[in-house]
Amino acid sequence: MKKTLLALLTTAGLLSVPAAFAQNASATNGGWFVNGNVGRTTINQGPYNGHDTGYAINGGYRWSLAPNVALGAEVGYNDLGNIQARNIFNSQPVINPGKSQLHGWTAGVNGHFNLTPNWYVSARTGLYGWRGHGLSNDANPIRQGLDNTSWYAGAGFGYDFSSNVSLGLNYDYYNAKKSNVNLSTNMVSVSAEYRF
Repeated sequence: MKKTLLALLTTAGLLSVPAAFAQNASATNGGWFVNGNVGRTTINQGPYNGHDTGYAINGGYRWSLAPNVALGAEVGYNDLGNIQARNIFNSQPVINPGKSQLHGWTAGVNGHFNLTPNWYVSARTGLYGWRGHGLSNDANPIRQGLDNTSWYAGAGFGYDFSSNVSLGLNYDYYNAKKSNVNLSTNMVSVSAEYRF
C-alpha cells in the first residue's frame, strides 16, 4: 500500500510539471487525445511461453511545452493474455481460458516528440493495476487468480498525418508478478491516435 501511495504521489507531481511550462509554449500539439493499439503479445514465463493478440485503449491530455514537444497524462485499459484472433474465422474459441488472461487499467504519463513536422517518437510509463490467472513456478504448479498494482513502460514512433491523426508502431512492457507467478507481458502493436 505504501508503494502504491508513493507511486500515485510521484505521478501527481510529474503531472504538475507540464502545466508550469505550458504557458509559454505553442498550443498546436497539446490537448485531449484518444488512441488504440492492437498487436502481438509475448510471455516467456514457465508454462506461458507463447504469443497471443492483445489490445489497449488510452485517453488523456497533453500540454504543449514547445512546438515539437508535448507531455501529458493518460489512463487506459488493456487485455493482453487470452485472445486468439485467428479463431474468429474458424470454430475454435476466440477467448482461451487456459491462457494467462492478463488484463488491467493503466494510469501514467506520456510524451509525443516530433523529429520533423510529421515523424515523431513517443514514450509512456505509469501504474498498472492488473488481474490475471497463472500457474505458479513451483514443483507442483497451482493455477490461481491474481491481482496487483505494478508498472508499465513503452516507446514508439510514427507519422502524424495531420494535427489530429497519427499512426504508429509501439513496444510496451507490462510488469505482472505476484506469489511466485510471473505474467509479465511484452506487446508490439500498431496504434492509431486522434487528437481533439
